[in-house]
Amino acid sequence: MRTLKKIILAGLMTAGFTAAAHAQVQSFSTPPQGSVWNTMASVISAQARNSAGLKMVVQPYGGNAQMMQAVNDALAEYSLNDVNDVITAVSGTGDYTSAMPSLRVVARVNPFPVGLYVKESSGMTSVADLKGRSVPSGWDAFPIAKSHISAILAAGGLSWDDVKQVPVPELIRGSDDMASGRVDSAFFAVGGPKVAEIDASVGGVRFLSVEANDETLQKIRAVRPAFYFAELTPAPVRVGVPEPMMFVTWDNVLVAGAHVSDEDVQKLLAVIFDEREAIGGAYPPLRALNLETAYKAYPGVDYHPGAVAFFEERGVELIEAQ
Repeated sequence: MRTLKKIILAGLMTAGFTAAAHAQVQSFSTPPQGSVWNTMASVISAQARNSAGLKMVVQPYGGNAQMMQAVNDALAEYSLNDVNDVITAVSGTGDYTSAMPSLRVVARVNPFPVGLYVKESSGMTSVADLKGRSVPSGWDAFPIAKSHISAILAAGGLSWDDVKQVPVPELIRGSDDMASGRVDSAFFAVGGPKVAEIDASVGGVRFLSVEANDETLQKIRAVRPAFYFAELTPAPVRVGVPEPMMFVTWDNVLVAGAHVSDEDVQKLLAVIFDEREAIGGAYPPLRALNLETAYKAYPGVDYHPGAVAFFEERGVELIEAQ
């Protein structure tokens, strides 16, 4: 009888552990609240809870390195990041002092065009016009900006030696310093609310154009291997884009740790793409979610096997790196 009781108790404990595992809360590691990735993760997590009953939370960290470390060390399940930063983290190069081999790409989320913008009254129209002018530098609280601006300058035929460097800590301060006249240009993503705010306060802003050709493509990819050029046309949300313009662009990607199960990855991907309209309605930049372009190869990183299975089941073919 005692033996039977032990067997029953062991079975109940095993069932309890299994149920607990399935009910485990999964987290997104993100930058601080108010950042683009934090907002995107919050919208996706809310939809996962509402439509699929998944237990997901958003956990802010101090910056890219910390949030990638959390996923690599199984302290978080998912994150969103610039794919170039993921490549760097996996290899342990650049701002990363050690490799993070457990990071896996899950899906391409959306393209992210970035640029340097100026007051319209400055008369500058291209990045080449910044020669001898001031550009935000330093970026102690947002180090990823250094590589992005390096690529933008290269696409305009310039280097850091051709401009005056004015230290700024992070994005918002950089734009405020441009508005006040402390620095001639500011760095931001196209469509950022801060750009619209500065536009209204200074009487107009514009992004500076770059030269998009094979030569400059090689230059920007020497900075980060997954940079590319994308053309944007004027739209109300694209403040500072007065005509069709080419921008240095990178992809936001969904990242998971190798410890995340294939089943969990597939469930989250089903939410993201089956509920795409609801997610895009909650946060317009996520309207760019597209199942047909979500499975894209990148150098130096692997896809999570759960993601591979999901895309194969949906009949989506891998887009080879260009």
